[in-house]
Amino acid sequence: MPGTKRESGKTASKTTPRSRKATREGGQTESPTNRRQALIDIAAELFAERGFQSTTVRDIGQAAGVLSGSLYYHFNSKENIVDEILSTFLDELLKASRAIVAENPDPADALRELIRAAFTSIGDHRAAITVLQNERRFLTQFAWFDHVSKTENSVRRVWLKVLQDGVTSGAFRPDLDPKVTYRFVRDSVWAAVRWYTPKGALTSAQLADQYLTLIMEGLSAPAVKSRTSAARGRSRARTPAS
Repeated sequence: MPGTKRESGKTASKTTPRSRKATREGGQTESPTNRRQALIDIAAELFAERGFQSTTVRDIGQAAGVLSGSLYYHFNSKENIVDEILSTFLDELLKASRAIVAENPDPADALRELIRAAFTSIGDHRAAITVLQNERRFLTQFAWFDHVSKTENSVRRVWLKVLQDGVTSGAFRPDLDPKVTYRFVRDSVWAAVRWYTPKGALTSAQLADQYLTLIMEGLSAPAVKSRTSAARGRSRARTPAS
């Protein structure tokens, strides 16, 4: 990745809380690869809760149960860690988005699945989304953030093509502005990271369905909306009265 050098090197002299537990229960210490990922996960949560600028390498070390200097066996800097957090999230999102479009030629179906994938990402990458939203302006000063921006723009282009194809095909309203719609949908979905928890009453899939019920009616062209309303009316008519 441009401007970033990632190393795994030697393992730290102290074990993380997770590795100490593994030693007690299974007689084996945590592998360097797993330990490195554990450090990334811990750092991501701290960056999301305290802010990237307010979190020090010492904070990460204390939370992980290692000496702060030990982190440099795995990462060159704190910036190296946040780079990996954001890049992993966006690389996975881009891969998933492209796969969705390839599997769903119909723009409306593709948009539904893109929205579901966005809600799923809240559960899988809550910390990364929080950091990206809160720290974007500060992080743009680093050269490595260019890769993050390019990947994010690639995701954006996938969405814009789906929206524009929907307008062209008549699936979506002819007066729909794809750029405005993308920003609205992306920001409103990711804003849920501030209050949604996968341990709550709704799964990410159920939350996505609730959102889709609201958003798709507003995006559908009048003829499509009329057919949807008519179908719902027929469904109600077939439902026996209680």
